[in-house]
Amino acid sequence: MAPAASRLRAEPGIWALPRRALAWYLLLLRLYPVHTKAATSGILSAVGNFLAQMIKKRKTEDSQSLDVSGPLRYAVYGFFVTGPLSHYLYLFLERWVPPEVPLATVKRLLLDRLFFAPAYLLLFFLAMSLLEGKDAAAFATWVRSSFWPALKMNWRVWTPLQFVNINYVPLQFRVLFANLVALFWYAYLASLGK
Repeated sequence: MAPAASRLRAEPGIWALPRRALAWYLLLLRLYPVHTKAATSGILSAVGNFLAQMIKKRKTEDSQSLDVSGPLRYAVYGFFVTGPLSHYLYLFLERWVPPEVPLATVKRLLLDRLFFAPAYLLLFFLAMSLLEGKDAAAFATWVRSSFWPALKMNWRVWTPLQFVNINYVPLQFRVLFANLVALFWYAYLASLGK
């Protein structure tokens, strides 16, 4: 085992566990980048849906139990769609618009906001419709009623965050950064589906 990892294991104190967890995460990220990002995305997506349900339950003072299938759907979506797709999207942006290209920061942001954001959002609507067992008519109705408001909110919320993410966050941490922000974004999207 690497000396740094063994030092972390022996380190006492309150920060020992978070440091060990970070060391393992970084190791997994280096060895299995797509799988690590997929797992992280799945977990954080499920937590985001769980938070949405908790917020809704608290607002409405609903005594009904939580819907376990919601976090499960979001976990599946995060693991199979968001994590892997985001990994390759950020690699694509990095290679297609390298930092040394004039106005690279603006070009990356425009690509992300004008092309990838609408496509991702539509993919979200489609995947959730399939996972919820909705038919084509229900999917079309949901898209007609919610896509444009969700996209406008996406542009408002994600544009400054994606500017920072795609231009200043190190490549290997971009999916994690987006997943942490997505905790709250998925809470918003989940509220549209009900």
